[in-house]
Order: sequence, then structure tokens, then C-alpha cells
Amino acid sequence: MSRLRVHNFAISLDGFGTGEGQAPGRPFGHAGERLHEWMFATHYWYAMGGGEGGGTGADDAFATMHGQGIGAEIMGAGKFGPPGWQDDPGYRGAWGPNPPFHSPVFVLTHRPRPSIEMRGGTTFHFLDASPADALKQARDAAGGLDVRLGGGPTIIRDFVAEGLVDHMHVVQVPILLGRGVRLWDGLESLEEAYDIEAVSTPSGVTHLTFTAKGR
Repeated sequence: MSRLRVHNFAISLDGFGTGEGQAPGRPFGHAGERLHEWMFATHYWYAMGGGEGGGTGADDAFATMHGQGIGAEIMGAGKFGPPGWQDDPGYRGAWGPNPPFHSPVFVLTHRPRPSIEMRGGTTFHFLDASPADALKQARDAAGGLDVRLGGGPTIIRDFVAEGLVDHMHVVQVPILLGRGVRLWDGLESLEEAYDIEAVSTPSGVTHLTFTAKGR
């Protein structure tokens, strides 16, 4: 069976995966881009934009795993767009006409709408479903490849709490946000279900990998 994976999900030292005050043009609220500066310096990020350059060290090696062997993605309504996007019937996501997913994407929302087919192979499907039901649909669409769980923090927390996540890569960034949405709330004793490894890099971040025990 294909695995459910999380990659490149950045949190602050105090555990916030996004800041407070999300709005159009501010997808991470008051956090701005500070959670992702480590990734912007990698060759992976430069190549995603069609350019050359960027570092090729450990940060790049972790970042590159984001797209390997992925056949579908699940994301929450907050990743698809800022608060209120459900009120705009013409809203098509935050990534322009050619989103970077190039696969089926399942958006979890309490207000579903018809699917949207985009350029480059991305089709957004909107589901009001439980984590287990959403994962089943994503796996069916992934064609035997793995499914990526894209976030935000609430969605990841819900899937982890139900024991559905097989592999998780979390990047702890050395900043304090103080407010926003935390990743770890309610996940006490997570270490009992996962083998955990930590790798710190010269950029100052720590890459935490969680691999479900017995899988």
C-alpha cells in the first residue's frame, strides 16, 4: 500500500506551523516567509523556479525528497487559500494557472465545490470527508505512488492523531512566533509511535524525521 508522507513542513521553536492573521498575500500571517528561508536557499528551490544556483547540502537533500514518488496530495482549506476563499466561486488556488503539484490534489473543506482542472496535470478535488476517507480517495488516485500530506498544521495533526501518517519530515526553524497554529497540540507521547531522527545543518534548522514503527 502507498504511504502517506509529510515533507518540508516548517515549524518555529515554539511549535507554530503558521502565524496569526492569514490574509490574501499573507499565507503564513505574521510569520511571513521566515519559516521557509532555509528552503529558499537550496538548489531544489532554484530549480523549481527554472533557475540555477542554490546550495546542494543537507537542506537541499531533504527538500528534494518532497516530490519523489508522489502521486497525489491532500491539503486543508487553509493551504488552498486565505480565509474567505469559499465565498468566491471563481477562486482557483494560490499558485496561478500551472500549480506545482502536477497530480490530483484533495482539498478538505466543509464547503465542497466542483473539481478544478489546471494546467500541468493538477486537478483540485474538494472533499468534506474524514481523514481516513480522504486518504482512501487520494490513494485510489495516486496510481500506486505515495500520497503527500501538504498541511497546514491542523490537517497534519488530525491525520497523525488517527495513526495515518507513515513518514513525516518536520523542519524546526530557530525563530519564536508566539502565536498562530501549533503542530504538536494534543499529540502527547508521539515518540511511542514513531522512530525519530534529528539532523541539524549550518543554516540553523533541524530536520526531524518521523517513521511509523512497524511499517
